[in-house]
Amino acid sequence: MVNCRDLTIARRGKHETIFLALPACTPSLVGSGCEHRKIRQAACKPRSPVKWEKAANGSESATLREDPEGVELLARYPAGHIFPPHWHSANERVVLTEGRISMEENGERQFLEPGGYAYMPAKQVQRMKCVSETRCSFYVFWDGPLDFHPATD
Repeated sequence: MVNCRDLTIARRGKHETIFLALPACTPSLVGSGCEHRKIRQAACKPRSPVKWEKAANGSESATLREDPEGVELLARYPAGHIFPPHWHSANERVVLTEGRISMEENGERQFLEPGGYAYMPAKQVQRMKCVSETRCSFYVFWDGPLDFHPATD
């Protein structure tokens, strides 16, 4: 159950961004990873070290799943990292596990704290920054193929 004070919806034209504050350790989200199953095919991976890939900008990512229906990964960005304004063709969902992220929309800034959730609709320009003194780590899911489009507005 979500308490209304923990839910913020920011609207920009036909787009909405939903910010939801979750407890840092919600069993249904954290658990063993097997509680939520897709009806067509369950994916339950044993706990094993993930393979982190490093990028030139200091970030790291580990792909958990990639198929035509979506992409799931873990990501880590260094403190102070500024994400270039961009958008994706698929809807994006993020659960922050470490750090603090500033997200700006329509000139309004909101912050995502550990355990917080954000939903960004497809084609919505994203302006984000890791504003904590520690790195920002999060789980991210796109409900379609992953692409990256620099924002031009």
